[in-house]
Amino acid sequence: MTQPYYPVPRHGPYQVLPPRYRQLRTFALVAIALMVLTALITVLQSVLMWRSYDEVKNFIFLNLTEEEFESATRTIAGSSWLVNILAYLLLGTAIAYLLWLWYARENSDFLNSALAPRPPANPLPPGQGLHRRSAGWVIGAWFCPGVQFWYPLQLVQDIVRASEPLEQPGASNSQQIRALLYSWWAAWVGYWVIILAGLLTATIGTFAFFVQVVESADNRDRTDEFYGFQDVMVKIALWVDIGFSVAALLLIVATVSMTLLMYQVNQWQQQRATPPPMPPVQDYRPPGFPSYRPLS
Repeated sequence: MTQPYYPVPRHGPYQVLPPRYRQLRTFALVAIALMVLTALITVLQSVLMWRSYDEVKNFIFLNLTEEEFESATRTIAGSSWLVNILAYLLLGTAIAYLLWLWYARENSDFLNSALAPRPPANPLPPGQGLHRRSAGWVIGAWFCPGVQFWYPLQLVQDIVRASEPLEQPGASNSQQIRALLYSWWAAWVGYWVIILAGLLTATIGTFAFFVQVVESADNRDRTDEFYGFQDVMVKIALWVDIGFSVAALLLIVATVSMTLLMYQVNQWQQQRATPPPMPPVQDYRPPGFPSYRPLS
């Protein structure tokens, strides 16, 4: 699509560029591809955790040789290289998605201003009356403790609402869009709650396990207590595996919901950024004006 031309105001030797529309297709494709890869790696990690469950139990009950013990420490949480890949994918996905979100917000400001190819009936100054949070929260909302449980949802809701077609007022409040929004956010929050709780439980449990091993080796009277603690650790390992599997499913739901939302926002913004068709030019001649005749 050819970008519409707008005059550039000049102030001295510098130019002040007006707001403009950005194509979001590339940002969306990169973010979606990374989200899908992250979900697939998470599922693979969950499968490997279940496959190593018996080895984890042998590790807890100390039914291992020295070589098996060293191998178990490397595979107790699945595969270490997969954990590293998952961390890099989460970082890359966050960067790509935040870029898309930032430019989608800028587009929504532009499309609701008087400079838009299809300006609304009552165009607003950029950023006024469109969003509940300032632009800085597009990034900060995801990392600020406390508000990260509802600010990001509000940001996405406002972008979706400001991008809806002019011909379909209220389209952003349809049941389909609301289902995508709330399923994405519930799955995303649930994923991180389970992951963080599982990591915290596994870390504390592993530390307590090694403390119990040392204390039981120094004090034979605590052997029965250590056996009971081993049973607890096996149950914790089982629930960690179950929790990670549920988290993987939630991440798939979040990925599918956000992919559909991004596609819808891109489609709406592209529609509003396309200039309306020009009316057909009518051949008007004053009365008595001779018609055109080609020379023979």
